Amino acid sequence: MSTVKLNVVSVNISEKKGEIKHPVNKISLNSLGIVGDAHAGDWHRQVSLLGKESFERFSKIAGRMPVWGEFAENITTEGMDVFKTHPGDIFTCGKVILEVTQIGKKCHGDGCAVYREVGNCVMPKEGIFTRVIQPGTITPGDTMEYFPKIYKALVITLSDRASNGTYEDLSGPEAVKLLTAYFQNTGLAHEVSYRLIPDNEQMLLGLLEEAQSDGVNVVITTGGTGVGVRDITPEVVSSMIDKEIPGIMEMIRLKYGAEKPNALLSRGVAGLMGDTFVFTLPGSVKAVREYMDEITKTLFHLFLMRMGIDSH
Repeated sequence: MSTVKLNVVSVNISEKKGEIKHPVNKISLNSLGIVGDAHAGDWHRQVSLLGKESFERFSKIAGRMPVWGEFAENITTEGMDVFKTHPGDIFTCGKVILEVTQIGKKCHGDGCAVYREVGNCVMPKEGIFTRVIQPGTITPGDTMEYFPKIYKALVITLSDRASNGTYEDLSGPEAVKLLTAYFQNTGLAHEVSYRLIPDNEQMLLGLLEEAQSDGVNVVITTGGTGVGVRDITPEVVSSMIDKEIPGIMEMIRLKYGAEKPNALLSRGVAGLMGDTFVFTLPGSVKAVREYMDEITKTLFHLFLMRMGIDSH
């Protein structure tokens, strides 16, 4: 995916949160944010960005052009609508690396100095917040580059008969379709891969280890969660999991098992393998749809949690 280049229009600081910031000649960033700025600290909203494009839209409504820093942004940019980014995306500027952590914020209305003085504020909807990954300095006129985070997903179907061509695998492609739709609907850049293997412990272990080393964000397996002699998926995955997430699988089994008791027989597990989330689903298309409908409700929150971002 191609990068986007932005121009740094202004850099701005203030000594208190919620106040209008004033432009400065340069800003110095360390691991806590901008030296001398109120937002600096050990948290995820260290450095705020707002695009000149947002200023221009506001000026058409307000009948005047605000000055840089008037919306309490640390960095005023030009070149893209920064609010269309997502947590995990990266901005670079020389040596500086900033990671997007939050889009917009709660508007405090009259409790905010910016709102009282300006009469409105675009930061709650169009401003973004970042944290410092690598320190350095930024000055007006510098060029920033934007790199969207690419979420990697892998779907693995385990089936002796599908892998030898006895029948076509339908559950794996269905999981691929649903994962792809999820990423498209959330606007996240993504790569979704698919593998079909027999019910083989060593092959599954190899793919899981490869996914972990390649930085895959989420692995979905289909098949092998029953009680058949060759059903080994939960055991293999459990041996790789560092942190189990039992609640989601328990809820799914109970939700669908209330009407169809056979659903309670699935032994699917979910958990974290390094930085990779793994979910083991049954091998039917219907079950894949049911499980994915619940899993995708919490998936982005899981991504944020793993990045250390408090989205509550």
